[in-house]
Amino acid sequence: MKETLAIVIGAGPSGLATSACLNLLWIPNIVLERDDCFAPLWKKKSYDRLHLHLAKQFCELPNMSFPAASPTYVSKKQFIQYIDDYVSHFQVSPKYNRSVESATYDEFTKKWCVKAKNTSSNEIEEYSARFLVAASGETCDAFIPEVEDLDTFKGEVTHSTQYKSGEKYRNKNVLVVGCGNSGMEIALDLSNFGARTSIVVRNPLHMLSREMVNLGLILLRYLPFNMVDSFMVMLSKLVYGDMTKHGINRPQEGPFYLKVKYGKYPIIDVGTSKKIKSGEIQVLPAITSIRGNEVRFANGESHSFDAIIFATGFKRSTSKWLKNDDYLLNEDGIPKPSFPNHWKGRNGLYCAGLSRRGLYGAAMDAQNIANDIKTLL
Repeated sequence: MKETLAIVIGAGPSGLATSACLNLLWIPNIVLERDDCFAPLWKKKSYDRLHLHLAKQFCELPNMSFPAASPTYVSKKQFIQYIDDYVSHFQVSPKYNRSVESATYDEFTKKWCVKAKNTSSNEIEEYSARFLVAASGETCDAFIPEVEDLDTFKGEVTHSTQYKSGEKYRNKNVLVVGCGNSGMEIALDLSNFGARTSIVVRNPLHMLSREMVNLGLILLRYLPFNMVDSFMVMLSKLVYGDMTKHGINRPQEGPFYLKVKYGKYPIIDVGTSKKIKSGEIQVLPAITSIRGNEVRFANGESHSFDAIIFATGFKRSTSKWLKNDDYLLNEDGIPKPSFPNHWKGRNGLYCAGLSRRGLYGAAMDAQNIANDIKTLL
């Protein structure tokens, strides 16, 4: 049994930030990561052209700014370098290849007992701590929905976490399933590499530019949600016009309301809209069935594809291993308490990076958790 004061589960940006804040306050902690590196989503499971969608000042981790020379919208490579420097500077030392099997609160000792499998040796290790931080993230396990007869598809089927670039798809018919930011940007990348690209858009969505989103975030400091949302929708209509003829409808609720209430991010457009308007990217409704290479859609059309890329998001893993918690997290791994009180549970349990506010929210969580633990000590 390895004992410490705090155990942090997950070495993504949220877990790294939490450990760094604890280190600054001289609070001993152990970070457990199931992969073989920190920030594995960024280092191993993101596409090449990825940039932060928000300006860098909204994406900094606690106590360390991006280099002054870095661009407003930081690239994947630059962000990974920033994370590397962050881990080194704050002496964060995760234990890798540790897959958490269970985390249980002991009423007698008033401590959390964590069992983790060392996937390198297949041994079960036990850790004990007064405080436990769930930082395994919103983007934990890749999710592909059930689609009728998907197993009959003769082409390539992959998740967005395995996609790197559109180069190998040149001159191929490719279907992107999922119209979030990843799906939209992957569709753009495919089209830029000469793939004949289609994307499934099942639900209404807001389309905003980077500049609109950053302006909205600044306005939210001074104005209520409904006013900012109304202004964003007006700007979107001026810039993008009526997208219904291209298969895209706007929701009734505003973009920031949807983000906070349901975790549905607006599409931050980096060029996909132009490709959709020109017909270079085809928008299609929901898939109804698949037969071989033929995919049938809700509008009755069917099209042949060489590859399907699912940009259909993730599932949280906390419900698989977290025990003795009926207050902080729901079955889907999202906090039950409302923001800004979402990060603190009971019996020394916390969560970081689950507020659906991106890196900015993760940074706030990390600082709040470390300060709270310091106060309790």
